[in-house]
Amino acid sequence: MVPINRKFIAAAAAFALSAAFAQENAAPEQTAAGQKVTLTVQEAVDFALENSRTLKTADIDLEIKARAGKNAWNVLLPDVTATGTLNRSKDSLYGNYLSSAWQQANMGSNHVPVEAVEPRLGLEDNESSHWTGRISLSVDWNLSLAYIYQIRSSKANYEIGKITYDQSIQDLKVNVQKLFYGLLLQQESLGIQEASLENARKRAVQAETNYRNGLVPELSMLQAQVTYENLRPDVEKAQRELRQQFDTFAFLLGLPVGTELTLSGTIEPVFVEADVDSLIAKYGENSLDLQSLDKNLDVLKMNLTALNLSTYTPFLKLGYAWTPTLGGYALDGSNWSDFPNDGYWKDQGSFSITVGWNLTNLLPFSANRQQAKDLQANISKLEINRENLLENQKMQVREAVDKLTEARQQIDAMGRNISLAQRSYDMTVRSYNNGRTELLDVRDAENQLEQAKLGLANQKFNYISALLDLESILNTNLISAGE
Repeated sequence: MVPINRKFIAAAAAFALSAAFAQENAAPEQTAAGQKVTLTVQEAVDFALENSRTLKTADIDLEIKARAGKNAWNVLLPDVTATGTLNRSKDSLYGNYLSSAWQQANMGSNHVPVEAVEPRLGLEDNESSHWTGRISLSVDWNLSLAYIYQIRSSKANYEIGKITYDQSIQDLKVNVQKLFYGLLLQQESLGIQEASLENARKRAVQAETNYRNGLVPELSMLQAQVTYENLRPDVEKAQRELRQQFDTFAFLLGLPVGTELTLSGTIEPVFVEADVDSLIAKYGENSLDLQSLDKNLDVLKMNLTALNLSTYTPFLKLGYAWTPTLGGYALDGSNWSDFPNDGYWKDQGSFSITVGWNLTNLLPFSANRQQAKDLQANISKLEINRENLLENQKMQVREAVDKLTEARQQIDAMGRNISLAQRSYDMTVRSYNNGRTELLDVRDAENQLEQAKLGLANQKFNYISALLDLESILNTNLISAGE
């Protein structure tokens, strides 16, 4: 049985686990179950991008950060509060007025009974006299230099979100392309197995003919037939496995279950000349990982600056409060109708300007200063991580370039081996047909030819896979760049 490339299995697992975007009813207008669909590698990528649930989730995350960055200036908005209050007191306004009027009437030696004073008030003693009303409108506007960097930090977070989204797209494209070429590799491997099976069938037929003509013994005929029958289950199993892989790939692309998928393309890499030092010098800063880390570093520095400004600079607070109050009879609608000009209303509006400074935050052991130290420590950690990332990038680029070089050398060598193995096989078959060579020699020659062909296909896939990894590391298209 022909082995399956491990990189293809790894790509399939990564794609299935990290993307997880298959949709049960995806693209019904494009294809239906049972239909045939032919895809190029670019069309497969486009299908994945269109139906990816991971990208749809990333879209929502990016939208959240975009909205936060766009409206970051809202920290400058004042706090405006409007309230309305009804309050019932045990004492009534009527009783207070009556008591005051009676005391005034009895000043000196006069003795006026309450009953005589009561009609002069012109008020009713009812439930409404226990109620007061208040309407309040307050405006507080806080201003601080720290707000400038808080706004910038929110916008920088949006930039980080865009980089994360680009990383998701990049990973998806690489995984889809590796799966596409991995399936082509399996397809080519199956083709080699099917060709071997057909050759075994022809040898079995030829051996039977030679046996009937008395050219070979019965044992040679039986050996040829056994060889053919032994190959059939392996080829049939490989056919089923390839069909299952195609079904899985179609499912992952969001195509309906049962779609017959055909891949249009070949495993023919485009060779590039790659030098480690020149690649790093030219494209090293393009790395999305590096860009994301730099943006996170900027955000931490902005947050630290904002915290320091809030600590070492005062804040300014502008306030205005307008509180018209109805002193009594608040349940009578007539007393509200002339708001705010009625005599019962009292306006207690005020305006204030406050300059403040939190002196506790200046203490080195305060929570504020401890938070600043934590931010500085995290900045130092990211700076170290950046150095590690640059070194790791160099190792990854070097490894990918070495794989490209090795795969290209193997492709050239195996191309020559195939020619030699093909000649050896053709000569061995002719000798076998003439009765001068054993069947085992034919199988050995055929195995050598199969291994040479499969090895060439594997190395082509390895080259394409390494090139995709290198382009992902450097976030560039080396083919179009002419490297």
